[in-house]
Amino acid sequence: MGLSFNLGPCNLGPRRILRAVVLALWCGAVVLAAVSAADAQDNAPAASAPAPAPAARPAVAPQAVPGFWDPRRRPERPDLSRLTVIRFMTETDYPPFNFTGPDGNPAGFNVDLARMICEEIKVTCTIQMRRFETLVDAINSNRGDAVIASMAMTPQLRTKLDFTDPYYRAPARFVSRRDAVMAEVRPEYLEGKKVGAVTGSAHEAYLKTFFTDAQIVGFPNDEALRMALRRGEVDFIFGDAIALAFWINGTDAGDCCAFSGGPFVESRFFGEGVGIGVKKGNDLLRQALNWAMFRLWEKGRYTDLWLRYFSVSPF
Repeated sequence: MGLSFNLGPCNLGPRRILRAVVLALWCGAVVLAAVSAADAQDNAPAASAPAPAPAARPAVAPQAVPGFWDPRRRPERPDLSRLTVIRFMTETDYPPFNFTGPDGNPAGFNVDLARMICEEIKVTCTIQMRRFETLVDAINSNRGDAVIASMAMTPQLRTKLDFTDPYYRAPARFVSRRDAVMAEVRPEYLEGKKVGAVTGSAHEAYLKTFFTDAQIVGFPNDEALRMALRRGEVDFIFGDAIALAFWINGTDAGDCCAFSGGPFVESRFFGEGVGIGVKKGNDLLRQALNWAMFRLWEKGRYTDLWLRYFSVSPF
């Protein structure tokens, strides 16, 4: 079964190429999961057949779903009657979080979350797609009410927008070849090991700060980094866990590799997370969004959404 992706003209900028590749990896992961399920059904033994011998590969760990809400800090329900409409704005091409669906309408994780928020608040919502670099100005000029576009809550952006609580983070993780997976990764475990990271990235800086006994190898981009691991030129790679999750479960990885250890979420290196941005001072909308997201998490709907998009968890 083959997959083909039309990336359009070859003069795409590097940012758009990266996003197209991530979408291809995500689609490939979804297709591979479906094919694997179909193969398992087709090849299932008859009821009278003896049970097969245990597989050599270790059992897959249960899917890890992150929780960013503290049940002890339940937000108060604001006066939702003062909200009549929420005009959400998102980006055009950051799959699988936001992209244009086959029907031409906005689609993706962020879009689905926005729609769920609207259902929870019971308010009419619209979702408009714009170029990422125009979103902040659009909110501050009252062309929209809330940005839900995987916008990292940086100190610079906090001077221009107020943000909700984070609804996801982009953790860092190690990836190794499948025959060398570690349940836990500590600095002393990687002494003398070759560990790859993209040169100049926060991930490389983290390695140089805490994994000082490892042999850190720099690569110019993510593609070179991943291919080095697949070819066995490094023992581990360290990078953005969301992008790595799609690569691990996509066709480009060739089933070579898997996560080792758990996520690293130190905000000094990897940021405070991703939130929904609103115009500064719009406390009613910010509080309403926080209340709705907590309710969605409490009801299990956020978990369902996460599992729909992440067949291999970044966490």
